[in-house]
Amino acid sequence: MTDTHLVDGADATLIVTGKDQPGLVAAVSSLLRDVGANIFTLDQYSTDASGGRFFQRTQFFLDGFSAARARLETELDGIAREFGLSWKLTDQSVPKRVAIFASKSDHCLLDLLWRQRRGELPVTISMVIANHAELADEVRFFGVPFFHTPTVSTDHSDVEAEQLRLITGNVDFVVLARYMQIFTPEFIERAGVPIINIHHSFLPAFVGAAPYRKAKERGVKLIGATAHYITADLDEGPIIEQDVVRVSHDDTVEQLARRGADVERQVLARAVLWHAQDRVIRTENQTIVF
Repeated sequence: MTDTHLVDGADATLIVTGKDQPGLVAAVSSLLRDVGANIFTLDQYSTDASGGRFFQRTQFFLDGFSAARARLETELDGIAREFGLSWKLTDQSVPKRVAIFASKSDHCLLDLLWRQRRGELPVTISMVIANHAELADEVRFFGVPFFHTPTVSTDHSDVEAEQLRLITGNVDFVVLARYMQIFTPEFIERAGVPIINIHHSFLPAFVGAAPYRKAKERGVKLIGATAHYITADLDEGPIIEQDVVRVSHDDTVEQLARRGADVERQVLARAVLWHAQDRVIRTENQTIVF
C-alpha cells in the first residue's frame, strides 16, 4: 500500500517492513541511490537477527521527483515482491490533517493548538470536535473550526454519525485530547484513520472518576501519562509514548492533578509529533518508534 504525495525537491520518508533477511538494507539503499536520492536518516530494527521481523525508516531528499517517481514506485514494488515486504512512502512537506476531539478539559487541546501555531507540530488542525461547548471561543481564537456534538443520551449513534460525517475524507488521523466519551467499535472501524488517545498512567488502577484523589489516598510516588492508539479494547491499544514524574506525600490532590496535566500535555505532543513524522510503526499490539 502506498501513500505518495511527493513533488520536486521533496523530503520523503520510506517505511519498509517484512521478514528480516540478507540484502534488505542494500536493496533499498541502492534503489534510492540509483534514482538520485540523498539519504540523510536511516533507522532500522529487527526482532531477531535470524529471520525476525524487520522495520526500517529512511528519510531522503530527492530533487526532480516527478521525473523519477514512476521508476521509484515500480522498483519499490519489485523489491517488495522479491523480499516479501510492505512499504509506505510519504512526503514530509505535506502536513497531515488532524481532527482533535475534546470535552471540558482544555490543557491538552490548547497545548496542541499552541504548538501547531508555533510550528512545533507539522500538522494541519482541520477541526476541533467537542461534546461540550465551553471551549468554542478559545478554539476559534486559533482560527480552527469548532463543532459541537453534544451527547444527550446513552445512545451515541446519532452523535457518532455526525462526527463521522465531519471527519470522513477530511483528516488523516484523530487525536483525543481528554475526550471523555468511549467510541463504539463501529465508529473506530468506520473512521478508517489512526486515533491517538491520552490518559493518566495509573490504569488499570484508580479507574473511573477522581483518579488523583484515589492516588493521593493510596500514597503513590509516581504519576504519569500514556499516549496510545485506540482499538475496540478500551485503553489497550499500542502504546506510543509514556512518561512519569515523582511526587511527594505532601502534594495535595490539586497539585497532583496539575502535575499530571503537565505530563499529559508533553506525552500527547510527542505522540502527535512522532505520528505526524511517520516515526511510529504499528506491529500487532506494539509500536516501533524511530
